[in-house]
Amino acid sequence: MAGCCCLSAEEKESQRISAEIERQLRRDKKDARREFKLLLLGTGESGKSTFIKQMRIIHGSGYSDEDRKGFTKLVYQNIFTAMQSMIRAMDTLRIQYACEQNKENAQLIREVEVDKVCALSGDQVEAIKQLWQDPGIQECYDRRREYQLSDSAKYYLTDIDRIAMPSFVPTQQDVLRVRVPTTGIIEYPFDLENIIFRMVDVGGQRSERRKWIHCFESVTSIIFLVALSEYDQVLAECDNENRMEESKALFKTIITYPWFLNSSVILFLNKKDLLEEKIMYSHLISYFPEYTGEWPSCGLPWQLSSISGPHPPRLPLTHFLTEAPGASLCFACVPPRMPTPFVIFTLFSKTQLRCCLLLQEVLLTLTTLSSALVCPQ
Repeated sequence: MAGCCCLSAEEKESQRISAEIERQLRRDKKDARREFKLLLLGTGESGKSTFIKQMRIIHGSGYSDEDRKGFTKLVYQNIFTAMQSMIRAMDTLRIQYACEQNKENAQLIREVEVDKVCALSGDQVEAIKQLWQDPGIQECYDRRREYQLSDSAKYYLTDIDRIAMPSFVPTQQDVLRVRVPTTGIIEYPFDLENIIFRMVDVGGQRSERRKWIHCFESVTSIIFLVALSEYDQVLAECDNENRMEESKALFKTIITYPWFLNSSVILFLNKKDLLEEKIMYSHLISYFPEYTGEWPSCGLPWQLSSISGPHPPRLPLTHFLTEAPGASLCFACVPPRMPTPFVIFTLFSKTQLRCCLLLQEVLLTLTTLSSALVCPQ
């Protein structure tokens, strides 16, 4: 005992460091209890990156003027990418330009190297405007399900005059609409009511999915996004596979992974605005003939059975939103300590509600869940 009172300076320093390490470990353990890791999954172009941008705006620091200026070049490049896609599709679909001059305009835009675009010239802007107004290009746009075209094409091209102004700085909405394929893994932390949410976005394309594996461990929740508007589109990687079929297959795989047995699953059915636009002329039954068009007579809410197979059942926790008051509901609606809930969020407006519900039914019926039946009110 006497020896303990006669410690050398070096030994005392060692004990001090050891005690500090123990205190730090206790602090880290305490902090870990208030930190949640969210894995954001879905196929390519399902809206994952946009969701993270929304969370940054709602719960993070948002986008400063300088941040938004950094997206200017990407907005320009998105415009050229969209117009070049339509010009190529004009040839593939054998659609004629209504105005002969637009053949020259098309050639001007075709020659642009998109990756090197940093500005819009006057000639390019005028060519883009004339092309976008051409009835042939409009017909090509209406047939966009037959080729690959960014969802933001119409948004940017309709507003080309504003974007072409020398003083142009992307708005918050412009930033949300920018399409840049995610490669690799992006992590974004944000604080909500003294809880740290660490959201991880991974590449949605098939070639990127092999990188997901080390994100699986210790995940609190999975947020899986499905673009409802893609029921009539094919994959960018494979032009004979339906995008929604791919989403269903991936969703089924994800929810049966052993890594996720203790993780809650949040399914976001996304892009309702684009669905409303195309459902008027692109019929669901053309792509999902198993749908009969008949509605159940019962007035029941969502009926979700347990996950089939050897895995333990998951409690269904459902929310139906006729309007999207904010992505923060994704977290506010999940009660604490609920064992592995399965949450359905549907972001629809009341218009075209029936058509939206049909797509939900198709999506869930062919997965390991039972069919979900909802009657319009």
